[in-house]
Amino acid sequence: MQDSISTRRQLLLQSGGGFALLALSQLLERDSTVRGAEGSQYARGFPVQHHPPRVKRIIQLFMTGGASPMDTYDYKPELERLHGQMLGPKEKPEGFTSPAGAIMKSPFSFAQHGQSGRWVSSVFPEQAKLVDEMAFLMAMTTKTNVHGPGTYMMNSGFLLPGFPCMGAWISYAMGNLTDDLPTFVVLPDSRGLPYNQKGCFSSGFLPPVHEGIVIDATAKPPIPDLFPSDRFAFASRSADHDGLELLARINQQYAEAHRGDDRLDARIASYELAAKMQLSAPPAFDLSQESELTHSSYGLAQPETADFGRRCLLARRLIERGVRFVQVWSGPQGAVNNWDNHGNIEKELPPMAVSVDRPIAALLRDLKARGLDQDTLVIWSTEFGRTPFAQGSVGRDHNGGSFVTWLWGAGIKPGVAHGQSDDWGYQAVENKTWCYDLHATVLHLLGIDHTQLSVRQDGIDRRLTDVHGHVVKEILA
Repeated sequence: MQDSISTRRQLLLQSGGGFALLALSQLLERDSTVRGAEGSQYARGFPVQHHPPRVKRIIQLFMTGGASPMDTYDYKPELERLHGQMLGPKEKPEGFTSPAGAIMKSPFSFAQHGQSGRWVSSVFPEQAKLVDEMAFLMAMTTKTNVHGPGTYMMNSGFLLPGFPCMGAWISYAMGNLTDDLPTFVVLPDSRGLPYNQKGCFSSGFLPPVHEGIVIDATAKPPIPDLFPSDRFAFASRSADHDGLELLARINQQYAEAHRGDDRLDARIASYELAAKMQLSAPPAFDLSQESELTHSSYGLAQPETADFGRRCLLARRLIERGVRFVQVWSGPQGAVNNWDNHGNIEKELPPMAVSVDRPIAALLRDLKARGLDQDTLVIWSTEFGRTPFAQGSVGRDHNGGSFVTWLWGAGIKPGVAHGQSDDWGYQAVENKTWCYDLHATVLHLLGIDHTQLSVRQDGIDRRLTDVHGHVVKEILA
């Protein structure tokens, strides 16, 4: 196969010119996926299909820092009765940043909503109106109380770096829905990247063409260097042609000297995509095309909701134009401006909740109004939960024992909940759900059997779900 690839490369490269390079890059993109992962049977552009899919595209909303379940979606009246009592572990558990304090009730009121009677905190008044459309995983659990490993695990299924994230696996298995926009797009918080930085969006040992494309939605333009600057008069069409012709010759020499190095293939594919995005990206990122009503519903005029609302609206625009997987992150890494509420849960949680609540509700309503709920899945997730014990006097520490995830959209049974934590919200006790189960369920909705999607890497058949995972059928329609 390598000889045939080389022959095609040589033929196209010798023909010269930028169009030959663009044609070559499509071959390289396809061929690099075939050979880029040892023993792989999956090729980009030939979607893996084990059964009929319910979902074609996904938006994942990730709350960086560990959103507190007992202050958002997991109502625990027992905390009110035991408030102030020293009932926590006597020695500091691994990953806690300080010894456990007294039991602390939620400072927020809870009420039941919808026909399902789902308890929701007062910090989420808009999402509370939509609980009958959501399916809740109430007993999520993880192996760690530390942000970095926890964020890796929820994205890749492993505590350590070097493994492909879910978006990369989906790109690898399913290919793209459109040729002129990326398959996997990441929209980070304008204040910074999450824990692990770009490691959260990595393609790991998969071909690098499948890693997440990070876009700063607040930048002008959002995608830098897509067009030449006016300062450089020499960047003309003829100069582009000459430059691409020279680059093609250089690439040929490199490819012949480094057979099997798919980094070059990914670079060429990125150049080809950039050329296509010169036409497709500007209208996709132009939010002025949306109505004033849409801007208002997403909260773009309010400073507290403008950033996350802009990215939720952009996520909708991207998936309706063919982007398969979009991640929208709330909060950067660090001690402030995220969901890591160590100091004062009553003061630190509400601003984060306000920033996402209205935009998320608007996103779900918008997707449904446009009929995109018929083939789009939305996932709300975080890396772990918080302790029912106070940290200091009014904060909450890290807790991997129990947290909440919800799903909405295609293939999801609305208004249901699966699993249960203990009376304090400290540990998952009934129908525990791991990242492996969440990932297996997402792949199932895409028409993929998670046990059959594997890549041989260093002699091991690697999966997104490692050697674990089951489909949570209880939340599927």
